[in-house]
Amino acid sequence: MNARDLLRSVRMAGSASGRRQTRAAWRRRRADARDLPRRGPERARVPGPAQGAEPAPGGGTVRFARSELRVWVAMGGAVFCGWDGAAPLPSYALAGGGPEVDARAVLEPDKDGWRVVSERVTVLVSRHGAVEFRTPGGLLLRRELPPRWWDAAGEGAAPRWVQGSQTPADARVFGLGGRAAGPRLPEGTYRLWNTDPGGSFGPDDDPLYITMPVQFVVADAGCHLVFHDTSWDGQVTLRDGVEGAGSGHDRPGGSEVRMEGGPLRYWVVTGTPARVLGGWTALTGRPALPPRWALGHHHSRWGFGTQDEVRRVAAAYREHGLPLSALHLDIDHYDGHRVFTADPERFPDLPALAGELAGQGVRLVSIVDPAVKAEPGLETYDSGRAADAFVRDARGREVRGVVWPGETVFPDFTDPAARAWWGGLYRERLAKGFAGFWHDMNEPVSFAAFGDPTLPRSARHGLEGRGGDHREAHNVYGLTMAQAGYEGLRRLRPQQRPFLFSRSGWAGMQRYGGTWSGDVATGWEGLRVSLALVLGLGLCGVPYSGPDVGGFTGMPEPELYLRWFQLGSYLPLFRTHSAKDGGRREPWQFGPEVLGHARAALAERTRLLPYLETLSHIARGTGAPYVRPLWWNSPADRALRECGDAFLLGDALLVAPVLERGAVTRTVRLPRGQWYDTATGEAHRGPGQVLLDAPLGRVPVLARAGAVLPVAGADGGVELEVWAPRQGRTGGGVVFGGDPEGWGAPRMERFTTRWADGEIVLERDDGEPVGYAFRVRGKAS
Repeated sequence: MNARDLLRSVRMAGSASGRRQTRAAWRRRRADARDLPRRGPERARVPGPAQGAEPAPGGGTVRFARSELRVWVAMGGAVFCGWDGAAPLPSYALAGGGPEVDARAVLEPDKDGWRVVSERVTVLVSRHGAVEFRTPGGLLLRRELPPRWWDAAGEGAAPRWVQGSQTPADARVFGLGGRAAGPRLPEGTYRLWNTDPGGSFGPDDDPLYITMPVQFVVADAGCHLVFHDTSWDGQVTLRDGVEGAGSGHDRPGGSEVRMEGGPLRYWVVTGTPARVLGGWTALTGRPALPPRWALGHHHSRWGFGTQDEVRRVAAAYREHGLPLSALHLDIDHYDGHRVFTADPERFPDLPALAGELAGQGVRLVSIVDPAVKAEPGLETYDSGRAADAFVRDARGREVRGVVWPGETVFPDFTDPAARAWWGGLYRERLAKGFAGFWHDMNEPVSFAAFGDPTLPRSARHGLEGRGGDHREAHNVYGLTMAQAGYEGLRRLRPQQRPFLFSRSGWAGMQRYGGTWSGDVATGWEGLRVSLALVLGLGLCGVPYSGPDVGGFTGMPEPELYLRWFQLGSYLPLFRTHSAKDGGRREPWQFGPEVLGHARAALAERTRLLPYLETLSHIARGTGAPYVRPLWWNSPADRALRECGDAFLLGDALLVAPVLERGAVTRTVRLPRGQWYDTATGEAHRGPGQVLLDAPLGRVPVLARAGAVLPVAGADGGVELEVWAPRQGRTGGGVVFGGDPEGWGAPRMERFTTRWADGEIVLERDDGEPVGYAFRVRGKAS
């Protein structure tokens, strides 16, 4: 126990909760000391010299003296590399049965080893185990160095391994899940272990709730994504390159992935940013499509207290003329914090409350925690025991922890039978009128006076029948909980798309829903972190996310709250939320000036809902995030790679939030092309920088010349906002619509703008009448 843990343990010793957490921490420590496999002497191993190769459809296998490497190309261009016989499956990341092999790619001899040539990438394997990925034109994207293993003696001991890589000197790395240091990740070491940072977090806290071994790399040569498919604890160390280092030669950048176990296998996807995210989500699953109402404004608070207070807040939104789509109930609505219950005194009639709110266009969303109170007679506990659904230790006993209800047990979501049991429990939530679900505490968290606040690493999990322990299951716990909830809702309410977002998860979590920032600290640094998290998660394939507007803890000053609210109004998940001691987050709590400006932000959010719905369908079909970095269409622009204080909302809009106290202007770096200030109509030419007004009432938003945006008209229907293309140029856009909550096929319409006889003409690509009212904005140049 370190000094910090000891101090925390001493402080907690006087309370009943503290004593429970101290006992739980000691139980976890004793279980791991007793039941974790003992690591015997370790022997280091490298592949050694090549012994030969065997071609196969899609690639082949290269045999080395002490290992073998399997390389093959999937349909769509993703490349798989697996050492020591590692195959793509089983995998929690891959969707379905994994991709098909592209039989056109074949392993063939090369002057320094072997190569596999495909349409989008050339893979070179050296005779000592280095693997290079090059563009079809021969430019180096990535070089994976020969790996190293530490094989351990002892039953159940997994080999540790390390994989080093090199990238071009100008390369920049994004991703690795939700990282407060992003969006462009600086040099340093990042842990791969989903973690509740406790209380709240800021820019220096790492790791957080969602870690993924997913690197999105951008360089002059091109973009690529690399994913090391193992869920064990590990770390990624990033190193920036230096151009012209030393004697005038570049020093490459790169990374080192170091894992405590699991297979050494990885995927590489190359191409433009859109192609990379398209290929990545083809592998891991297209993002779930939220219902239309989930794109509106959500309000939440830990501590509503009673259903009458929920009614009062909803009524106040109406009285102030503020649109509201959803209200979220936190753990205080439960009976003694027990999941799948409701307090009979404070929330005696949730179905009636939900019905009243639904009549006003407001949905109820319920928090769902995974921990179940270990209380005989409690239906959830008894049915879980009957289904043998809870995590057990190596001796077959239920693993006990401490969470909000007290002493708890934990479902094993890596067991299909446990997932089916858990999915059936949402019947109780649906009967109470809830329309959506918010998964929390699923890293998983077990409060502890010292040490890691999670389950013992020796805890046993089903792992789809393979069996294993928490070292492998920990990082996919939130992902498999989301799977259980999503699949259960599909069975219980098959006519409606589930709405679910989760604090923790792993690669592929977008198949089941989105996420949010977690407990971001209130402050200007927390505001900046909020944008970094959304951008980074989008580049990992999770497009639907957003922060706790205003921060989770503490009372934000009015200016900070408003700037956070303005940022949130342009993000996919727009939710105000706070801790029970963190103050209120309703806009009218911050004075009449803030209220007026918040009303304007909500009006603009409502106006843009058809555009956000279109972006949700684009994300579903292609994997492209709603919120994109400024370099999305210009990855060769090095200045844009370093710019993390603004973003593209789809292809049409550029949003420059105000992230500094007292700022009333903003320097904005523009991608190439012509951009219109949507407030003034003034045109600006990129690439380059412009200084724009950013008064307290709005943030700078620019529209791309030629863009066609679907927006809400005054009558509630959809209209088209057309931004003038440059003289002699064309523009365009798409509009998606259709079933707002069900599974009906969406309707897509594509439009083109062009100049004709000195006027702008809008046409449907299929030749049909436009069918929408539209107006042209911006001045041609």
